[in-house]
Amino acid sequence: MVTLIKDKVWILNNEIIEFDKNNINYEISDEEGKNNTIAWQIISSHNTSGDNKHLKLKFDSLTSHDITYVGVIQTAKASGLKKFPIPYVLTNCHNSLCAVGGTLNDDDHLFGLTAAKKYGGIYVPPNQAVIHQYMREVMAGCGKMILGTDSHTRYGALGTMGIGEGGGEIVKQLLQNTYDIYRPEVIAIYLQGKPKRGIGPQDIALAIIREVFSCSFVKNKIVEFIGPGIKNLSMDFRNGIDVMTTETACLSSIWCTDEKVNEYFKIHKRPEDYKELRPKDLALYDGLVKVELDKIESMIALPFHPSNAYTIKELNDNLEEILKETERKANLQIMNSNIKVNLRNKIIDGRLKVDQGEIAGCAGGMYENIKAAMEILKGHQLTNDYYSLNIYPASTPIYTKIMEDGSAIELIKSGAIIKTAFCGPCFGAGDVPANGSLSIRHTTRNFPNREGSKPSEGQIATVALMDARSIAATSLNGGFLTAATDLDFDEFEKKYTFDDSSYSRVYNGFRKEKKDEKLIVGPNISEWPEMTRLNENILLKVASVIEDPVTTTDELIPSGEASTYRSNPIKMAEFTLSRRDPGYLPIAKEMKNLEKERIEFIKEGKITDNLRKVINIVNKENVEDFLYNTSFGSVIYAVKPGDGSAREQAASCQKVLGGLANICVEYATKRYRSNLINWGIIPFTADKNLISELSKEDYIYIENIKSKLLNGDKTVIAKLIKSTEQKDIELSIKDISKEEKEILLEGCLINYYKNIK
Repeated sequence: MVTLIKDKVWILNNEIIEFDKNNINYEISDEEGKNNTIAWQIISSHNTSGDNKHLKLKFDSLTSHDITYVGVIQTAKASGLKKFPIPYVLTNCHNSLCAVGGTLNDDDHLFGLTAAKKYGGIYVPPNQAVIHQYMREVMAGCGKMILGTDSHTRYGALGTMGIGEGGGEIVKQLLQNTYDIYRPEVIAIYLQGKPKRGIGPQDIALAIIREVFSCSFVKNKIVEFIGPGIKNLSMDFRNGIDVMTTETACLSSIWCTDEKVNEYFKIHKRPEDYKELRPKDLALYDGLVKVELDKIESMIALPFHPSNAYTIKELNDNLEEILKETERKANLQIMNSNIKVNLRNKIIDGRLKVDQGEIAGCAGGMYENIKAAMEILKGHQLTNDYYSLNIYPASTPIYTKIMEDGSAIELIKSGAIIKTAFCGPCFGAGDVPANGSLSIRHTTRNFPNREGSKPSEGQIATVALMDARSIAATSLNGGFLTAATDLDFDEFEKKYTFDDSSYSRVYNGFRKEKKDEKLIVGPNISEWPEMTRLNENILLKVASVIEDPVTTTDELIPSGEASTYRSNPIKMAEFTLSRRDPGYLPIAKEMKNLEKERIEFIKEGKITDNLRKVINIVNKENVEDFLYNTSFGSVIYAVKPGDGSAREQAASCQKVLGGLANICVEYATKRYRSNLINWGIIPFTADKNLISELSKEDYIYIENIKSKLLNGDKTVIAKLIKSTEQKDIELSIKDISKEEKEILLEGCLINYYKNIK
């Protein structure tokens, strides 16, 4: 079904070959072979460094949604922004319901519109389109690169390399700086065969994610889709697989393009954006994932990760055993003794019964998914028991089409609810089911609380990911889990037409900036608090120790209603780790207040009782030198933090609360590590055995960290201070570029641009 080849693989004219340079009349080096991939052809055309190993990329366009763009623009404004130098699309698809926070959500939307006018941006009003569908329909083009502040910035099936990052990287592009990375490896995803009836893009995606995520096979690499199976997939099918590549932890994606891509651009009135992309005759890849499309079965990803995937048949045949193990892992991840995930209570007469279905967002809300669901449900009625099916077309043009062809009417007659374009069901801000419910969703993620429940208030619900076709099949059977492949229904090629008349409300101000336009700033929108430069020494208090194999950004800063305050850094910071470790906040605040007392000592010379206590703990004799040259802050330890969302608040909220460092075995994604650096948080790594040494409320004292960064030291010896003993530990600070070093020394990206640039 899905096979990994972990050695280098040569592809000749779209076929995997055993390449022996002595037996094949082809003179080519490994480096030349790697340069023949589609990925390198695009990257090299966007690289400004002149160095094939250390890349400095400039993008063709940028995009953000209404959880992130206010922070991006405020940061860029504080750093000297005058105008948007390239197209920057501001969409409003995450907090568009305006259901939480009074006027706060629409205050941000108004800020976004006035920013688009002032700086020359493109503003997409609420309910028009989810961020990635708009970018597919209007902005993607073969050979282009797009950077977005959303982790699912993926347009590879349209010949566009999309990368999702935190806001700091967008700021760099707005200030005409570059995106700096070491040259990534490229892994081929080799598709062959044709999916069977009832199989959709989510099934293919989950099958791939299951095999590659846990072994980090494509982590921070580019996945390149090649092979004869591509021609058997429609564009919606390709886009649906492509957007889920984010869940493999890859950096970006790209596909071969063909006549179907050409037709897509013609339908969307942009034929000039098509060109054929394919590897040159002989290309070398750093590994390969072989996917036999005809062998993929209907899939389900159980809580709490898309990689926790099974075939629906496999689950149904081992229901009790698989759900018991899922509960065990889920409850370890929640770490809340007052609530427990219970999935086995969903077993009724030997079958799994779910409570809700959702088809939504950039993965599920595409035309063909909705059309397929309609074909399954047409002429049938949903149960009138506790079960609902909610469908969100990903854009108004798609909504227009399902109304025009009658699909919307048929779905409504069946009992489904059709809603406007919205990302809420994907990140926990819409259609929150009842406590204890299990929701099946064709969305991108099923992390903890992605359905919107609040464990801190005694609530728990869960999400399983499935394809729209199997969600419709399950809906047809009253909520009892059913694979679409078990049904006899007609699924045929859907002819799509694109009516963009609803986009007449989009404000396109690119290259038409109005310098005198006044930004309208609502009461929740606030500037970033002042952040100080890195001191010579730092004293850290361990505020949280997370032993899970992987920690998501959702756990570091929850999505859902917390996002209402994303434009107010201080209020937003109050939610940090609130659903994962509520004990983090008081420790972080304690150290932040201690740092304030240290600053007051420098001004007034008064040593408080709290300062005296810390001085005694560290056992420093030269008190004045210690207090002048040592900053106090908090540190989080996690085994592998930063999987999932690109949201920079996972890092910035720590900094607002006085966080100065993270320690881990490895970072789950490049983007989370970049977010830490851009907010002046030192990204330490350490041996996995350190976890056995650390406890919450331990102190870590690091002398001469500033000097060591300046000197380019790769390791530092820190002092771990426990209540009963002190010992030396080794921390690593690897792969810090010159610019990243300067950002850390200045204390954050804002300071860097103010003081350096």
